[in-house]
Amino acid sequence: MKVRAVALMLVLLGSLGGADSQTQSGNATTEPLEKLAGNFWTWRAKEAPFTGDDVNRIERPGGVRNWSRAAIDRHRKELAELEARWKKIDANGWPIPKQVDYRLIGSALSRVHWELDINPRWKRDPLFYIEQTLTPLVEALTVPAPYDEARSREILTRIENIPAILQQGEANLEKPPAPFAGVAIQALDGVRERLRKMAAALRSSTTLKEQELNGATERAADALEHFRARLREQLPSLPKETALGRDSYVFFLKNVALLPYSPEELLAMGRQEWNRAVAFESYEKERNREVPPLKLAESTDSWIKDTAAKESSIREFLDKRGILTVPAWVQHYTLRPMPDYLHALEGFSETDDFTSSSRLKENCIRYTDPPSPNLGYFWRATAQDPRPIIVHEGIPGHYFQLCLSWKHEDPIRRHYYDSGANEGIGFYAEEMMLQAGLFDDSPHTREIIYNFMRLRALRVEVDVRLALGEFTLEQAAKYLEEKVPMDPNTARQEAIAFSTGPGQAITYQIGKLQITKFLTEARMQQGEKFNLRAFHDFVWKNGNVPIALQRWEYLGTADEVLR
Repeated sequence: MKVRAVALMLVLLGSLGGADSQTQSGNATTEPLEKLAGNFWTWRAKEAPFTGDDVNRIERPGGVRNWSRAAIDRHRKELAELEARWKKIDANGWPIPKQVDYRLIGSALSRVHWELDINPRWKRDPLFYIEQTLTPLVEALTVPAPYDEARSREILTRIENIPAILQQGEANLEKPPAPFAGVAIQALDGVRERLRKMAAALRSSTTLKEQELNGATERAADALEHFRARLREQLPSLPKETALGRDSYVFFLKNVALLPYSPEELLAMGRQEWNRAVAFESYEKERNREVPPLKLAESTDSWIKDTAAKESSIREFLDKRGILTVPAWVQHYTLRPMPDYLHALEGFSETDDFTSSSRLKENCIRYTDPPSPNLGYFWRATAQDPRPIIVHEGIPGHYFQLCLSWKHEDPIRRHYYDSGANEGIGFYAEEMMLQAGLFDDSPHTREIIYNFMRLRALRVEVDVRLALGEFTLEQAAKYLEEKVPMDPNTARQEAIAFSTGPGQAITYQIGKLQITKFLTEARMQQGEKFNLRAFHDFVWKNGNVPIALQRWEYLGTADEVLR
């Protein structure tokens, strides 16, 4: 795996170096930006923190990770050098697409600054160290087994790396908020037994010797239990406040997400969409009063077969209705039974595999537990009709969009990531497909779509109010539980994610609203020449790019970029 990763980095650098650097306006060349981008993405693949956000997964070189204070200081120094190079580049006068690329690198640099200093989870959030230890393990295990020698060694490396990272975490954490510590304590309850189950189930799928796998697993469990015990000891003396604060939140909106809105504007947008979603769901429920309820899938096998058939029908629907071009090379979004070794670690990351830029010939996999009325909010809905999640997660959603973006001829856009645009597209696709008629055959599935809309609208309010200190974590969870409504466990998981990672939860609703505004303006500008398929093809291909920048490039309108 390490050899393969190094090769990937060399390919990346070569492709960036070979990009069209002859684009000129006067004597201005884009070559310095392309060289900077190559250096940045190679550095980022090695040093970026792991995250439970599956859309943001990137291909990385293997090996040991380091979150010591010395390493963090080194990251700051390296960031400063990269940022100085970026600021020296004069992009004024470049063609708009190249100016967009310049802005993308600026956003990517700001994200690193956000992670290190504006929202420094490495010193204020114990969950960060769970994400740097157990999330990488889950991520490695979402790639389908069996694992060859290289992959097996990387899995072992990630297990063996756990004690050192947790030791660094104990040294780094400075009076983390008590709610964050409490969540981490709860997450690690029974972790030794879970790791042992993982190791027992994993033996037949790797080349690792039982003794070395078990030994590494026990050492990791020791470290995780010690980390949990230390948090329990400190909990009574920890501060209660979790809010990041307005200034920090606005930094994210303006510099990382490139959103042209204030927190108050976001709240107004979310509230208006909440009202619309509740009204539309009410109309739909009244209309469907006499319609028999949807049934859960009878078995995992029938669920898998139904998903495959409906995924194919959605591809055909997109093409025949002139909605979006579906290249034949794009593989499929599939369900697969959850392996026992992955089931043991559920909750530490999303259990799916969107593939990656070097694995475009492989199917996307979403691992699932057996259908049951006890499934969480999203998966119970999916067991009734797979299409809403296929549309968001598979095609035309994340997997499909990521594949198109990973094939982009512009390496900067191929490797830039910020799930704002991606989640906006996924959510936009849900109602777009409803309006196009995909769910005309299933009235109660339309109700699911409207209920999803309620949740995404509420996420805006919860995200903003948590960041500004107007909600506690418990208030946010209760709010979601009552207003969507949804099960208490899913509501709490959502609130935790929003509290520790401000700015992510707004991406669904705000991204969708940006796209619908963008479409409207394109339709008005182009009149009868407007082509829906052409518009969607542009948005999906550039789906990693913030919508404000897409709009600037497509319409030549820079007002949202300059705000």
